[in-house]
Amino acid sequence: MITPLDGDRPDLLEHLRAARAAGDVPLVGDARWPATQWESLTALAATAELPSDAAWATLTSGSSGRPRIVIRSADSWAASFGSIAALLDAGPEDVVLLPAPPAASLSLFSLAHALDGGPQPALGLSAAASATCLHGTPEGLRAVLDAGAPTTLRTALIGGSHLDASLRRRAADAGIRVAAYYGAAELSFVAVDHGDGLEPFPGVELDVRQGELWVRSPYVASGYVGDGGPLRRDGGWATVGDRAELTGGRLRLLGRADAAILSASATIVPEEVEEVLRGVPGVRDAVVFGVPRERVGALVGAFLELEGDTPVTLRERVESDLAPAHRPRQWFAGQLPRTSSGKPSRAEAARRALAGEVRRLVV
Repeated sequence: MITPLDGDRPDLLEHLRAARAAGDVPLVGDARWPATQWESLTALAATAELPSDAAWATLTSGSSGRPRIVIRSADSWAASFGSIAALLDAGPEDVVLLPAPPAASLSLFSLAHALDGGPQPALGLSAAASATCLHGTPEGLRAVLDAGAPTTLRTALIGGSHLDASLRRRAADAGIRVAAYYGAAELSFVAVDHGDGLEPFPGVELDVRQGELWVRSPYVASGYVGDGGPLRRDGGWATVGDRAELTGGRLRLLGRADAAILSASATIVPEEVEEVLRGVPGVRDAVVFGVPRERVGALVGAFLELEGDTPVTLRERVESDLAPAHRPRQWFAGQLPRTSSGKPSRAEAARRALAGEVRRLVV
């Protein structure tokens, strides 16, 4: 069965160990999640039918009303532990700093690695003093550098969003060797960049079919609990719909085909945020899109078609029903552009909003 665990508890690693020893599937939560999100997660987890080899669960949904849980086997993560240990140049005597919350799949991976002989975790920036390596997002690395990286920190493994060259150079100046990677909660590690472009992660094969990236890998998750997500399979190959180019063995990513927004360690599905916004009285319709932003990749933008003035309950509903990373940070209002079939056009709505062609809202 799935066992939800509070990611803020100081003895989290021991509770993960106990859950796995009992044959349970841990799902680590975030104290910042709204209560409604915890309630829907718990209800979904209690009724989940799991494959026999299920070992770990992570959350990918941005809305408390429609949680999506990714299920994976122990082997799907353990198969990459050796490669990750080599990238971090770290063993069981080392300490890996995890700036992102344990609910993030990249942090939970490192906790699973620790249970299997990997470096011991240091959760949060306050625990940085003893760290010899780091696994986190570009923003987590930046925060460590801003605070003054400990002299013991020598390697960093960075995923979740694009790592810009200036941040990589800054880390190098601090004596930190950085390996960046592209991955997804469903696919785990896909490609790694040592500074000269993304190449296949050890054990992974890449194929681009009509502009869509497919991978063949031992690290792919088993599937979902709850509503289906972007993971699709074709025999031993799998995709989450990312668009890409593959030239000379180097991978160039061109964005998620399903319009998911990648923000730091979170993946936001626009449709799920839109569902919350459309439930606010006075909101006729809504389109959500990514607003490019340095350090985190993108923030969430929302274009609303209103029935009148800005609804007074809008902020309250967003804060109660959406996790922090999934809350819109920029707001726009006007008549939504639509396709010939009458559906809102996300691309045109984003273009008009970012071009300043519609009214900005203060929420």
